[in-house]
Amino acid sequence: MRRFFGFAVAGGTGFVVDASVLTGLMAFTPLGPFSARIFAIGAAMFATWMINRTMTFGKSDRHVVREGARYGAVAITGAVLNYAIYSGLLLAAPNLFTPLGALVIAVAFVTVFSYVGYSRFVFSRG
Repeated sequence: MRRFFGFAVAGGTGFVVDASVLTGLMAFTPLGPFSARIFAIGAAMFATWMINRTMTFGKSDRHVVREGARYGAVAITGAVLNYAIYSGLLLAAPNLFTPLGALVIAVAFVTVFSYVGYSRFVFSRG
């Protein structure tokens, strides 16, 4: 139950960071929803790694650089899936989905993939 709670906190925080950076960049820079999302994903990825490392799974037995590389591999794969879903929704139905609505749907689909990847590939013990 502790892992579930930690993962939910990390994911919720990541979502808030992602949505805040996306919204802020779209409001205060010339970046549009596609280019702003790339920066938002990077910020959320770093935030969730720190939370998952300290609160959810604990440090792995790997050196922090190796752990970070593994986390990055899972997170980037998840981010590509997330971005593909997000972009697909905005391109397929621009009048139906706002960038924030597409973000919510994309995050929901990638959550399970991320948990399994982090728990089995990044933070697994021995």
